[in-house]
Amino acid sequence: MARRKTRSKKRISRFTVAGVIIFCSITCGILVYNGSVLMDQEKEYEKQITQLKKEKKEADKRAEELKEYEEYVKTDEYIEEVAREKLGLVYKDEIIFEPDSDN
Repeated sequence: MARRKTRSKKRISRFTVAGVIIFCSITCGILVYNGSVLMDQEKEYEKQITQLKKEKKEADKRAEELKEYEEYVKTDEYIEEVAREKLGLVYKDEIIFEPDSDN
């Protein structure tokens, strides 16, 4: 006699299917939400990067101006300018004409 192998079909309960669907839905929802949060953060970081690049360009420009001013301060022209304007010094043979304050 040949024995027949009977397979018993196991049915998955409705609650199990509903649980799996709910779990997958919640997981997908969390992933979509986290993705949108990350994209918002990325946009904010891009704005910060743009602002920082602008500030760096301005700082580089200011540093260049200071470097040029530093070189100018070392010249005789600057020394003469400070001596005339701030200290009121003049050359020996120089005559200064000042306008009358009566006008």
